[in-house]
Amino acid sequence: MLNIVNEMSEEIVEELGYELVDIEYVKEMGNYFLKIFIDKTDGVTLDDCQSMSERLSEKLDKKDPIKGEYYLEVSSPGLDRPLKTDKDLKRNLGKDVELRLYRPFENKKSYEGELSSYSEKEILIEQNESSIEIPREYISLIKLSIKF
Repeated sequence: MLNIVNEMSEEIVEELGYELVDIEYVKEMGNYFLKIFIDKTDGVTLDDCQSMSERLSEKLDKKDPIKGEYYLEVSSPGLDRPLKTDKDLKRNLGKDVELRLYRPFENKKSYEGELSSYSEKEILIEQNESSIEIPREYISLIKLSIKF
């Protein structure tokens, strides 16, 4: 079901010039929600969310891949969203990130530094003029470090 929604969403974001960040189908307080997160270079506006919602709703109504009632919610992923894909990492090279780990690496379970590079196996961050290569299998969360 989510594969079908993903395909439909990808078609629409490509036409509109957005990026599909994530799709979630969740139950909250007894109701089901189909949550679509979009992004674009200069930021997502309410009009962007409305355009995506209207076009996707039309396609969902025609194909009806989700049985039962649900609410469609289209939004921006927000500043503190997790960086999940290599595309996310590439877009944020050179920016400060926070990493949370499943288990300690070099006696620490969290790191902060500049995202320098990444590979299939490791994430490289720069910290105080030194580099740290952290195995991806240790990483539970990567997100931008937000400083005010």
